[in-house]
Amino acid sequence: MEAWLITLIVILCVIFTILFVKYYFVMKIKWDNSATCLVGKTVLITGSNIGIGYNTALDFAKRGARVILACRNQEKAEDARAKIVDATGNSNVVVKIVDLSSLNSIRKFTKEINETEERLDILVNNAGIGCNDHSYTVDGLSLTMQSNHFGPFLLTILLIDLLKKSSPSRIVTVSSDLAFIGKININDLNRPVGTIFAKALDYSNTKLCNLLFTTELAKKLDTTGVTANAVHPGAVQTDFLKQPKTFWLKMLKISMKLFYRTTEAGAQTSIYVSVSKDIEGITGSFYIDCKKTSMPRSAQNADLCRKLWEKSEEFVKLTAEEKQCFKH
Repeated sequence: MEAWLITLIVILCVIFTILFVKYYFVMKIKWDNSATCLVGKTVLITGSNIGIGYNTALDFAKRGARVILACRNQEKAEDARAKIVDATGNSNVVVKIVDLSSLNSIRKFTKEINETEERLDILVNNAGIGCNDHSYTVDGLSLTMQSNHFGPFLLTILLIDLLKKSSPSRIVTVSSDLAFIGKININDLNRPVGTIFAKALDYSNTKLCNLLFTTELAKKLDTTGVTANAVHPGAVQTDFLKQPKTFWLKMLKISMKLFYRTTEAGAQTSIYVSVSKDIEGITGSFYIDCKKTSMPRSAQNADLCRKLWEKSEEFVKLTAEEKQCFKH
């Protein structure tokens, strides 16, 4: 057989394989089809100026909700607000600034929300960071752990009374299936893993914390009318590879473009768990592709959930008064 013909066959086989795999991943995506109207409801989404958070906020705005974009960057958040208002015709979209890597910023933000908002029906803890170099925040906490767990933990607790006042209401926390490889050392939460895979493992550990937090939160909110669930958005195209500098990062960017789902698709499970009437009253659960799935065994460990909660209270310096929000 001619060399050129063999080359052509190989190229065609590669193209066919790529298309088949892409089709498989596209078909796996479940889209939220809930017709739930959110007129008269208030929703708050952290990290909602881009990506999954933006598309979640856009969907809520289409449903008529009052949408609070809780973001760190004022300019980017205002741009996102303008786009959402233009796309939906819903002008009841507001920007509020909060930095999850600062406990002071979170307290200032939640104080303003509690003083100015009459209700809060849906809280989506969407904001977080990826596999960053290990560093510490102004609070002396691990940047990754504070941004992905300690920050959302404090923010949620400080908004609990408003959520209870607005019940039935929902708390949705964006976690990841990488939580399945996470491992928590309760006595060493604020320290890096210390291996060659530290960045990925640190991130996985924070995502496991999200599930442990959700499990314990659901227990504490039992009978209040406030549900707490977690979601995995899937492998989603992100903005952190806009200008890849190495060959491998360039290959990763190409792979993401080919096989990862769009941020709109990645937002579907967050939306589903936030608004679907099919799961009214369901709490303490983990959802992937709009379907309930089992949590990692460690996230079902009641003792570990309780200990993580207690340690988290210490790290965020929760006061005795702030802890009272869980007294029925």
